Amino acid sequence: MSRSLKKGPYVDKNVQKKVAQALESGNRKPIKTWARASTITPEMVGLTFAVHNGKKHEDVLIEESMIGHRLGEFVQTRKFKGHAKKGKLAKVYGSSGRFEE
Repeated sequence: MSRSLKKGPYVDKNVQKKVAQALESGNRKPIKTWARASTITPEMVGLTFAVHNGKKHEDVLIEESMIGHRLGEFVQTRKFKGHAKKGKLAKVYGSSGRFEE
């Protein structure tokens, strides 16, 4: 469910303040944030954010196509380690997919 139009987009106050400072000073250093739920606004285009993924901060360069989305959408929180490798598990289950001895 989307947020009410009357309320407007949710942008964390601290993120908004840091964006204003970065635009004012012309500083292009990444803005470190934990606010993954903050909505990306047009003022943020061209800035780099260091968004926390639960373990570390990952850099995200904001582009025009990202406006309206959340910061957390562009940083993965889980690491995919791959599907089961051929070998031990493939021999146990066989080609039928059932357990065979």
